[in-house]
Amino acid sequence: MNPLFEVKDIDKQFYKEKLERFLPGKIIDIHTHVWQDSIRKVTPGSPVRAVTWPSLVARDNSIEDLFETYRLMFPGKEVIPLIFSQVSLNYDIDEGNRYIRKCAAQHRLPSLAVTKPQQSAIEFETVISEGGFLGCKVYLNFAEPYIPEKEIRIYDFLPPHQLEVLNQHGWMVMLHIPRDGRLKDPVNLAQMIEIERKYPNIKLIIAHVGRAYCPEDIGSAFAILSETQNMIFDISANTNSYVFTELIKAVGPKRILFGSDLPILRMRMKRYCEEGRYINAVPKGLYGDLSGDRNMREIEGKEADNLSFFMYEEIDAFRIAAESEGLNQKDIEDIFFNNAKTLIENAVKEKYVWTN
Repeated sequence: MNPLFEVKDIDKQFYKEKLERFLPGKIIDIHTHVWQDSIRKVTPGSPVRAVTWPSLVARDNSIEDLFETYRLMFPGKEVIPLIFSQVSLNYDIDEGNRYIRKCAAQHRLPSLAVTKPQQSAIEFETVISEGGFLGCKVYLNFAEPYIPEKEIRIYDFLPPHQLEVLNQHGWMVMLHIPRDGRLKDPVNLAQMIEIERKYPNIKLIIAHVGRAYCPEDIGSAFAILSETQNMIFDISANTNSYVFTELIKAVGPKRILFGSDLPILRMRMKRYCEEGRYINAVPKGLYGDLSGDRNMREIEGKEADNLSFFMYEEIDAFRIAAESEGLNQKDIEDIFFNNAKTLIENAVKEKYVWTN
């Protein structure tokens, strides 16, 4: 049987020299997509509201593939995921939620439902409660098609009537913020702060450090967000050590979570910032035709041979930031395990697989 992906000597060396001692023995991955390709569907006329390069890494990510990824990437570690399905309009969201519900029950894993803003409060509450989910994963794709992508606001895909339900139950929401300005966008910042203020029982997770993948994405955001009390930030699919450093300064280690965004973290790559835009450098030919993607760049030769996993690049960037800010081993254990454990148990009032 062929392996899910190749682990090269360069990967083993990277892990052993930079990550193995840094990482705790138990890890919770708060941000993982799990789905089967069988839920793919064709939706003519669907607006394209996200970059397309993640689809080049994997057609699907079954629960078996997810566990195999952890086995290959984290030898000697135990990794427990919080799982949710695909957020593309080209997938059957209901079927995706059913598969997540099945996987979560079978493996006793925490999970989130993918929800849509068009659901009434009752429909929204029923999907989450009957599925045993701890809350929801929302995405800008599901905002009404007539809204231009650059004008989408958080409330367009996470409306107040659903926020009321989340607040009532103390559920989680995994929020990928919209808009070209990313974390520094004033509309995003205003609505993030308003959600925290008006709905204090919600466990609000800001994915990808608010999509601040380059220093230019920050603006005055961390100065503003340092005044917040409850919102939490995951570091998924982000490799910028400067951004991580500023995040640590702003909110401290108790409000940061490790997340991956698998399966795209299987990508063999290194990320750069050029004029405020992130560029993923990948081996030439490995991911097909990239000519139309402004965020991708192919490289060859020794530089390409030295590329390791997106996953390792993310964690190493955080390691650099953690060391620069003097975080201790307890802080690292909190970020990679304890913070998520507490968050999940507060949402569900139940013990999961990490307790004996």
